[in-house]
Amino acid sequence: MQVIRGTRGAFGEPIALTIGNFDGVHLGHQVMLARLRDASHRLGLPATVLTFEPHPREFLSPDAAPARLTTMREKIACLAEFGVDRTQVIRFDRKFAAMLPEDFVARLLVEKLCVRWLVVGDDYRYGAQRSGDYAHLAQAAARFGFQLEAVPSVNLAGERVSSTAVRAALARGDFAHAQRLLGRAYAITGRVVHGEKLGRRLGFPTANIALKRMRAPLSGIYAVKLHGVDTLPLPAVASLGVRPTVMAHAAPVLEVHVLDFHGDIYGRYVKVQFVGKLRDEEKYPDLETLRRQIERDVNDARHLLKSDA
Repeated sequence: MQVIRGTRGAFGEPIALTIGNFDGVHLGHQVMLARLRDASHRLGLPATVLTFEPHPREFLSPDAAPARLTTMREKIACLAEFGVDRTQVIRFDRKFAAMLPEDFVARLLVEKLCVRWLVVGDDYRYGAQRSGDYAHLAQAAARFGFQLEAVPSVNLAGERVSSTAVRAALARGDFAHAQRLLGRAYAITGRVVHGEKLGRRLGFPTANIALKRMRAPLSGIYAVKLHGVDTLPLPAVASLGVRPTVMAHAAPVLEVHVLDFHGDIYGRYVKVQFVGKLRDEEKYPDLETLRRQIERDVNDARHLLKSDA
């Protein structure tokens, strides 16, 4: 799949397009991508996704922005799995945020991207202050001569499938429901980087995974499976949080202790699949108390992962 940042790399050829943040690439997104892929094959046009970096809400209201389910790298990998030929990544900045709906369609979609077929959600909004809606877009499609389709929201057992619903499931540790909404187990990917080696000193060495996001969608201690080290995923226990016992006002980190493993995996790009929540983060009076709790967490993770096998 081709990834193009900005519009300078646009090829000037007609495309089939969908637009959105696609955070999580959940079942609702997948319906949209299936429609895109079908139209792409039928019309002989490259299946293209237009998405944004940073997330618009991270730019417009960073303190209230939602936690990211996927980094850009994770999102692009998911889009490729669902048959997308090209991802066009537009930088969301002050100038872009002020673009009028008319200019968004005429200058970006038509002039720059050469859209010939477009699918969006039936509640899609765009342009400055989200002032453009589907009715406005339909008028523009008739004016500029591109085909337009709408996809209604996808519901699962009466619940609208959305990134918000996935975040809520993850926040309460309901990974089975998150998996139903996503169509796959929730995981975080990243490169193993050097940390402070505290886990090693406590007798539980950890792989530190770079998060690469403003906020993570979950926090606590988890039983997980680590992919990307061996042929089969490895059982592990993970901590995702600010480590209140050892740090004050720290940024969240993801630390993974692989059970019964002693290899060197620094620099590896791995996937941490979340299986079950063991507990919330806690602050302990000293490191020895923390060490004993980690020991209990390891035992609890063994039991949970054994039952999940």
